[in-house]
Amino acid sequence: MGKRTQHVIPSPSGGWSVKRGGAERASRIFDSKDKAIVYARKVSKNQSAELVIHRKDGTIANTDSHGKDPCPPKDKK
Repeated sequence: MGKRTQHVIPSPSGGWSVKRGGAERASRIFDSKDKAIVYARKVSKNQSAELVIHRKDGTIANTDSHGKDPCPPKDKK
C-alpha cells in the first residue's frame, strides 16, 4: 500500500480544495487557503497521512508528515 496523502490545492472553480491523494473529487472546498490547511491538517493527523500544501501555480510549497515518517528528525540531547 502506498503512502496516504492529503493535498491542499487551488480549486478550478476558485478557492482551495482538500483532496485525498489519487482521488478524482475534492473532499471539501474552502474560500481561503488557511481554512483548507486547518481542515486538511486535522484529516491528515486522523489518518496518519502526509499533508502536502501546494502553491497557486500547483507546485508544492510545504509538506508535513503525520504518520510513520521514514526519515524522522533526530532527538537533540
